[in-house]
Amino acid sequence: MKLLTFVAAGETHLGGMLGDDRVVDLTQAWGMYEHPLRARQAPTEVIDAIFMGDEILISLQLLMEQASQAKAPVHAASDLCFLAPVPNPAKNIFCVGRNYRAHIVEGNLARGRAADDFPKALEFFSKPPTTVVGHQALVSRHAAHTKMLDYEVELGIVIGKEGRDIPVEDALDYVFGYTVINDITARDLQALHGQWFKGKSLDGTCPIGPVVALKTSIADPNALDLELEVNGELRQSANTSDMLFDVSNIIAQLSAGMTLEPGDIIATGTPSGVGFAMQPPRSLEPGDVIKARIPAIGELVTTIE
Repeated sequence: MKLLTFVAAGETHLGGMLGDDRVVDLTQAWGMYEHPLRARQAPTEVIDAIFMGDEILISLQLLMEQASQAKAPVHAASDLCFLAPVPNPAKNIFCVGRNYRAHIVEGNLARGRAADDFPKALEFFSKPPTTVVGHQALVSRHAAHTKMLDYEVELGIVIGKEGRDIPVEDALDYVFGYTVINDITARDLQALHGQWFKGKSLDGTCPIGPVVALKTSIADPNALDLELEVNGELRQSANTSDMLFDVSNIIAQLSAGMTLEPGDIIATGTPSGVGFAMQPPRSLEPGDVIKARIPAIGELVTTIE
């Protein structure tokens, strides 16, 4: 099952993606069909579904089946205004740097480091909630602030329940689902400020979506293809198996002494092929259309303006 948040008549609605690019309006369907949680208030965003716990999954599945058969309330995905699945996260987006082996090598070479200078532990940073936008968003070039705006396709983890000091072997139990993230980055600001936060935090530079694929629909998050193209040119193509630290290790390391909560989002790092490592480096510019995709989840489209 794939869930999303969209806007209808100025209000947020929870949607469920059907296999033919149609979307069930689960908020509207909530009171139309029979299901175990009908007496409870209808969820209007993905975060509502997360907080309702595992018991909501049966209701959502029943609603998807009944609405699909009745063809109501069902919309074409192309007609909807997508938001990020969690459009107003309560915390910063947690991010992992230098986690794909090939990307570590290209970054080391671009910065004049030894190619085999691999991190011994995960390198974490964050992006504030003001960076979060959804599928089909227009993102500023931020030309007044950066000369080198770059892209990064990443697998996103959406946390489903609270936990601290989570063991590696139990880590996937804390996952609600997975999404696609484009960690748009001002490379020169990273260098100028000597750390990553500022260069990662310009408004609108964290497109997320279009959906959250529930963890039950992803057989192995550490074996997912992911790729990114700019204006139809393939720039990144890899598999999450190239991650230095896998999904379970990321959750375990991040939660050590620090509580993860439902709705928290973790970006797991990007593979090789980023613009700043090209010769010569290539920046995103106004009019560029970026398509970041993980086929098992979906395709996230962003346009630079």
